[in-house]
Amino acid sequence: MAKLHNLKPRVAAAPARVTTMTPGAWRSDKTSSTARGYGYKWQQARAAYLVKHPYCVYCLREAGIPQSDDAVVVGMACMSKGIGLPMATVVDHSVPHRGDMVIFWDSSKWQSLCATHHSRDKQREEALG
Repeated sequence: MAKLHNLKPRVAAAPARVTTMTPGAWRSDKTSSTARGYGYKWQQARAAYLVKHPYCVYCLREAGIPQSDDAVVVGMACMSKGIGLPMATVVDHSVPHRGDMVIFWDSSKWQSLCATHHSRDKQREEALG
């Protein structure tokens, strides 16, 4: 029986991980989320905003349901389309603030999103510019 020989690796060494943050970006340093503005005051503002605006604006848009904070209107529209209520869990800055605290605290530039849309679609939109 013939002896098997080890094969040399045919795949080149993988390059180092690509950094996702661009140098000089407002959140590329090692500051905490609290230092970037996402502390207790933000958590309180976020909770209050989600009470007033409980539905994911992207889910409503995809379903063709007009944006409304009226639970009856949204509930009936969702029921007629056979979908569940698109509850939001994230308050997103519709205009990237890039560390500008005036924009950060301007609630007219906030929107409610579900975790899926915030992590997937919104991030893709920001990456594309």
